[in-house]
This record gives sequence, structure tokens and C-alpha cells, in this order.
Amino acid sequence: MRGLVGSGRGSWLAVLLLAVATLWSGAAMAGVLDQIRSSKTIRIAYREDAPPFSYKGSDGQPAGFMVDLCRKVAQRIGKQLDVADVKVVYVPVTGTNRIEAVSQARADMLCEATSVTLARRQQVDFSLMTFVDGASLMIRAGGPDDLKAMAGRKVGVLAGTTTEAALRNTLKRDGTNAEVVPLQTHRDGVAQLDDEKIVAYFADRSILMYLAPQSKAPGQLQIANEYLTVEPYALALPRGDTEFRLAVDRALSQIYRSGEIFALLRSVFGAEVKPSEILQALYVVSGLPD
Repeated sequence: MRGLVGSGRGSWLAVLLLAVATLWSGAAMAGVLDQIRSSKTIRIAYREDAPPFSYKGSDGQPAGFMVDLCRKVAQRIGKQLDVADVKVVYVPVTGTNRIEAVSQARADMLCEATSVTLARRQQVDFSLMTFVDGASLMIRAGGPDDLKAMAGRKVGVLAGTTTEAALRNTLKRDGTNAEVVPLQTHRDGVAQLDDEKIVAYFADRSILMYLAPQSKAPGQLQIANEYLTVEPYALALPRGDTEFRLAVDRALSQIYRSGEIFALLRSVFGAEVKPSEILQALYVVSGLPD
């Protein structure tokens, strides 16, 4: 009996440490789907300041294309798990801490305009693509609409984004000595353009189209025709949780195949805004069969 259970304080300590380690490893292995089953909730990270994709509406509630899409995904995941009325818990994030919210398990899905990059894939997994956009310039009417003409001028951009990195890289590549002004929100970009503190604001075209009418003088702002980058968006998910990622992709595929995605686009961007050919192709190709 002595040999079976060991003897002395050291043996009991070893048993205790083993038990604790087992509990922690079990907790670490528990996936998001298990948590949804047990808690009947899913945590969605969203931005309060990134319309039209993710923002706080006038009623104080989360709104936007990606937020609405994630709500639909959550409903379909509930059906997959046979869990009725899955509750969505909203987790507000910023442009600088959004990826960490998922990688550090404070949220289950990141629902905003998140560009897919290899560097980010070192921290999180990504769903099927949800949108394709491209960066462009918003300027005052009659102003320079080419980055090469920005030498000696101030160009605003949202801080801590791939768009900021693309702007800096493009200016460096072209040898254009413009001053990059990092801003905390897209609305700051419109305000600084209105007040002529910057000559251009650099952001994804869909965001600029949404922001322009919010100017003090909408007719004084215009958007350049040129796309300066291509930005594929997807939902950021916990890295390594393949079952949850598959459930999200299955939900997205169903939404794409049903055509529900186009109704959602119209509800957010307006019936007069037609999806680009590349965006239409994305939803057709990504509507994977079961």
C-alpha cells in the first residue's frame, strides 16, 4: 500500500500539482462550442467607431454590417448545436486591442473590418472572407487626389491599422515626403478634413462612402477613384479551435448560398449601392456546400 500511494509530503505535493495541471489543461482544451452549449452565450467583439461595419448606433446599441452578419452567424451556430436563443454578449474593442481580445479569450469572434494578414494569423484564425474592400483617399473638392501630390502635406489615417501601414509603405516607396497623422476614429478624419487640418484622409473606400455625408459640408468632400490597396476582411476567431471555425464557416456558407448576404448589404449600404463584381464573386465562391 505504501508503494501505491507514496509517502511523505513530497509525494502528496506531486499528486496535488498533477491534479491542478490536469484541471488547467482540461480548461484550456474546452472549445468555444462547448462554452456556447453550457452558457448559451457567444461573445462578439465590436468597434464603437468604425461605421458602416461596426459601430455604436444612435440608440447606443452595436450596429453595422459585420455586427449584423455576426448576429446571423450566432443564430445559425445555435441551430447547429440545438441550443435555442443563444444570447449575444457584446465586447467593445478599439483599433489597437481588437486582435488581443480574441487571442486572449476575452471574445469569441471579432466582428468589424478586420483585414486578413499572415502576421495576424500568428495570433488568431480567420473565417471565410466576409468582404473585400480597398483603400482610397477622401479629399476636399478640388484638392490633390494622388498620393504623389501629397508632399509636404498632412494625410490622416486610422492609427494601428493595416491601412496605416499601407499608407506609410506607399509614401516611402514613392519617395513622397508627406506627414502621416494617425487618428483615433474615422469621424476624426472627417472633422480634420472639414477644418482643413489635413488635406486627405486615407481609409477603405466603403468606409469613406459612409463617412462623406456626415461632413459639415458634404458637397465639399469627394473620394478618389483609385484603389490603392486591396483589403480582404474576415472574422477573427480563436487560434487552433477548428471545430468553432468550421461552425462559423458553415453558417457563413449558408448565408451566402441563400442570398441573405445581399439583403444584408442593401440594408446597411442602401439599395442604390451595388456590390462590386469582385464582392459578388466572393460570395458565390465562398458559399461552400455542406
